[in-house]
Amino acid sequence: MRHDLDSFKDIKIGVLTVSDSRTFDNDFSGKSIAAFLKNEGYEVVFYEIVSDESSQIIDKLNSALKEKKTDLILTVGGTGFGPRDNTPEATLKVVERVIPGLSECIRAEGAKKTKAAYLSRGVAGIKGQTIIVNLPGSLKGAEESIGAISGLITHAIAMIKGEGH
Repeated sequence: MRHDLDSFKDIKIGVLTVSDSRTFDNDFSGKSIAAFLKNEGYEVVFYEIVSDESSQIIDKLNSALKEKKTDLILTVGGTGFGPRDNTPEATLKVVERVIPGLSECIRAEGAKKTKAAYLSRGVAGIKGQTIIVNLPGSLKGAEESIGAISGLITHAIAMIKGEGH
């Protein structure tokens, strides 16, 4: 992965995989993203899997926001067109403000490799002082998405915390 992950060094990150599998053994993307971030020295506050039922995604996000001290929650999966791809809608019910530029950046960067990136319905938003970003379910797509936004996240979190531009 090529990106500026040094900017993630002081950020507390949560990884939430949205999947039908519901088992850690079957989760390759979320587990790999969490392991990669940990191996690089970033603080992964939690890594969990949730069913792709909208109500369960909402409950898990709200619970994480309340109980975990995170600056950033990365959801992995559920951003496609399938009947059980509910992550964007669930995220929009949780966030207070949307950050369309992060999702646009992810799609634009992905489209440099495949036009299918424009089919991702992932969203990003803010709840309190936490940013939530939906990543695609494929490992490659999730990794590339982190790379696309890594330099923006630190700046965005600083702005949320009132540290200016």
